[in-house]
Amino acid sequence: MRKVGFDREKYLVLQSHHIDERRKRFGGKLYLEFGGKLFDDHHASRVLPGFTPDNKIAMLETLKDEVEVVIVVSAHDLARNKVRADLGIPYESDVLRLIDEFRSYGLYVGSVVITQMTDEHRQGRAFKRKLERLGLKVYRHYPIKGYPSDVALIVSDNGYGRNDYIETTRDLVVVTAPGPGSGKMATCLSQLYHDHKRGVPSGYAKFETFPIWNLPLDHPVNLAYEAATADLDDVNMIDPFHLAAYGEQVVNYNRDVEIFPVLKLLFEQLTGASPYQSPTDMGVNMAGQCISDDEVCRAASKQEVIRRYYKALVHERRDELEPTLSDRIALTMRTLGIGVEDRPVVGPALETERRAKGPAASLQLPDGTVVTGKTSALLGSSSALLLNALKLLAGLPDEAHLLAPETIGPIQTLKTQHLGSANPRLHTDEVLIALSVGATYDEFARRALAELPHLRGCDVHTTVILGPVDEAIFRNLGVNVTSEPVYQSKKLYRKR
Repeated sequence: MRKVGFDREKYLVLQSHHIDERRKRFGGKLYLEFGGKLFDDHHASRVLPGFTPDNKIAMLETLKDEVEVVIVVSAHDLARNKVRADLGIPYESDVLRLIDEFRSYGLYVGSVVITQMTDEHRQGRAFKRKLERLGLKVYRHYPIKGYPSDVALIVSDNGYGRNDYIETTRDLVVVTAPGPGSGKMATCLSQLYHDHKRGVPSGYAKFETFPIWNLPLDHPVNLAYEAATADLDDVNMIDPFHLAAYGEQVVNYNRDVEIFPVLKLLFEQLTGASPYQSPTDMGVNMAGQCISDDEVCRAASKQEVIRRYYKALVHERRDELEPTLSDRIALTMRTLGIGVEDRPVVGPALETERRAKGPAASLQLPDGTVVTGKTSALLGSSSALLLNALKLLAGLPDEAHLLAPETIGPIQTLKTQHLGSANPRLHTDEVLIALSVGATYDEFARRALAELPHLRGCDVHTTVILGPVDEAIFRNLGVNVTSEPVYQSKKLYRKR
């Protein structure tokens, strides 16, 4: 049984209530900039055990009759076909995915905004036409010369005034995007400008889970966020504006702190006075108040930092990069007093590789038991690991065979003689299909297959970099995988 350190139910109530309070404070519309991932926040679920990946969207569901969603995408990102790294799909496709996801939760998507639009952005114009054919309202926002420093130009008819005004019908407007740098904040501020010109009362707030403002700067949860955003050069820091205004030390990050003086000026130009005295003031995050066991969250966050370190190592090995990211995360590990040996699955995998003289893998089950798998003539190490773990979870004898030899042989023949594969060993997807077929007539296979849901949240370490198939299967099973930055073969071409 995994330990829980976060009170999900308390969060749903407290967070929705706090957002409602902020909306009432402005007495009209609230434009709520949503940072991070809404549907699949696996980082939060790993560092705050008890926080489910859909926590944020579940919270919005409690307000769904009052919420209108606006999705923002940059014309620059459309032009360069920017891809969302965690899903492997371009931003254009992700906008459509997000619309479908919101609708599946009963949330109203009012419109899409394409920011940074110019006459040269053919992809932006084409995407606008596509969305309109699908029955969606689409608005255009334009580049503003001197943004964000030329406040006088920004807050004028030639700045925000050039942008389309987004017609909204509800008072809580959630502004989200496929990724960072899309223009969410600028979209919110543009709306404030237009609302002010129209005499419509409105306000702005920001919802981001990390860093958690009321945890210490060096708390592992906040340091895990730094490790997760090492590629963005994000650095947690004490909010100097909050300290000056209230004499209270709270945590924010460098980008929000750097832009706040400009934002404050913008607010003053828009409404005559800034409603906020610090970037932390703008936030509505209540996650810190819902931590129920600090030690559990500390331990989970330390494990996340190690996972991020291995991820950086593999990324650098694949792309032949300098160890910039991994070195940065290694500093965080030293700050926390941890090393790779503190990840329970690393040692057993390396020891199994040493004994077997070939690639190996290990997995930690929910009860803390560590299972290993090694490469054989029939199975890759990840496939062997998967079968061994399911066998143990199902309480089956060690000598039990989950896959009949007469099943494995034809699959290997199909791979090598008909599908052009040089590797006869079964990958994890092939093993699971064979196990599913076996479950129709074999009791052991049926019992093992029924244990698949219990792998979600488990940790795995492999001694070689995984291929795309095994990587995808582990990801779909909800397993947290790390790998040594070593390739199994010396081939130059590798599938990604």
